[in-house]
Amino acid sequence: AVVPGLRSDYADTHPTTALLVVEIADTTLIQDRITKSVIYAAAGIPEYWVVNARDDHTEVFRAPDRSQRAYGEQFVANRGSRLELRALPGVGVAVDDLLP
Repeated sequence: AVVPGLRSDYADTHPTTALLVVEIADTTLIQDRITKSVIYAAAGIPEYWVVNARDDHTEVFRAPDRSQRAYGEQFVANRGSRLELRALPGVGVAVDDLLP
């Protein structure tokens, strides 16, 4: 997860939110894609990535609707592309670097 603030902000407490949550999925793909996306959308996590090791791509979920418990934007990022973190403009990662 990518959380806001400094490391020292969490010296004696856990973060209460995250800017990005990333799950690595192989055998847990259905749970990560469906169950966890509902949980993260309801919590208002702005961005959720599922690194789909089985199908060799990353699934991106953005624009959570807390009341609907769903993400308004979903797409697949393939090898050769780069994902930019919306909450931190200019910060990104190559999809190839996420996949095994």
